[in-house]
Amino acid sequence: MMNDKLVFLGLLYFIQGIPYGLQSSLLPVYLRGAGHSLTRISLTKILYFPWVLKVLWAPLVDRTGTKRCWLVGTVAGLAMTCLLSATITPDVQYMSVAGSLLAMNVLASVQDIAADGAAVRLLRGQGELGLGNTVQVVGYKAGSVFAGGGLLAVIDVAGWGWMFALLACVYGGVALFVWGAPVLDGEPARGQGEGRRGSKDLMQPWKVWRKLLSVPGTTWTMFYVLTYKLGEQGAITMFPLFLLDHHMTARELGVWNGVVAMAFSICGSSIGGFLLSQYSIGLLMRRVFMMRTISMVFQSSLLVVLEPSPMMKVMAVLSLSLQHFIAGLITTLTFTTMMNCTQRAEESIQATHYSFLATLEVLGKLSFSALAGGMVDTVGFPIAFILFLFLTSSSALHVWRATETGVLKEQLKEQPK
Repeated sequence: MMNDKLVFLGLLYFIQGIPYGLQSSLLPVYLRGAGHSLTRISLTKILYFPWVLKVLWAPLVDRTGTKRCWLVGTVAGLAMTCLLSATITPDVQYMSVAGSLLAMNVLASVQDIAADGAAVRLLRGQGELGLGNTVQVVGYKAGSVFAGGGLLAVIDVAGWGWMFALLACVYGGVALFVWGAPVLDGEPARGQGEGRRGSKDLMQPWKVWRKLLSVPGTTWTMFYVLTYKLGEQGAITMFPLFLLDHHMTARELGVWNGVVAMAFSICGSSIGGFLLSQYSIGLLMRRVFMMRTISMVFQSSLLVVLEPSPMMKVMAVLSLSLQHFIAGLITTLTFTTMMNCTQRAEESIQATHYSFLATLEVLGKLSFSALAGGMVDTVGFPIAFILFLFLTSSSALHVWRATETGVLKEQLKEQPK
């Protein structure tokens, strides 16, 4: 039964990562190759905005219909969007490409709410929680690698149309799988009275917000998820473009940044799940955040090398791999922290609470990513990376203080069960 849950959640998060991979890895390289500025490339992050707004419709998904219906509807919608995208000529229909990716982000954000709600209901106990969070992160990143790395490497051969036709088949197959998935058979049907209560709460959103903010640990977790990836996200977004300008071709970046580095990220996320079964989350967060700061110092030092050389490529690949490995570790720890906080909430608002925290996590990454390109265009790579390093160090200090006097203090002492 546990394996069925993990396969089910893994597939959902895999296809959920596909739009992110397309937009974070494939689209920037495509636009940069076409001669667009870093500022314009960064502004495409606005297409992620539905992930910021999803908290507004999370109560609707949480309290109406069933998770199965929401999941099948959104995944089937993604399949139809990919079929329409296959008819687009990206070289001359830039706005159509943007519209397609926006539609995919809207549908994927709704799917995420339903998938999170299903995960909160299906995963019971510390063992299942750790494995479930690992599957969530690894599945999402595997989908991102498949779309942003694998497809980027073959798009010149297969073409835009065939690429999206393949994605339509993937989404269609998963929609059929979810429709018949037995793990959702025990989902309770919502009665008429429950529907009226849910509608009343939707008409009085301040009551929902008051419940969300009253959950113990929510305030600290809100600030943490908003800020923990600011410096890292700026570096992850800009360093590959620095390499594209000075050291690597688009195809090389597709392999090293889109596939190899992301494989290290998946490895880090997987190891994070194992470490959570051996050590307290507070202890792990203290050590891993310090490792990330040291990694950022190493990557920033590479910006002074502008002349291409084999040694620089080796150092750049090492930096990307280390950076993504640590990022994967931190992501697993963060999503476990979020779910631990959510499980303290009332069952009726758990999916909404988790979606709220996940929205803030996306907002923190999105807002800074959208500004990073303009910052580099204005002050240059070295000055921008000094700021990224400062933000990364500040995040490590925030976590360290929480393990000394804040909400992570008790978790530092706790041993995993």
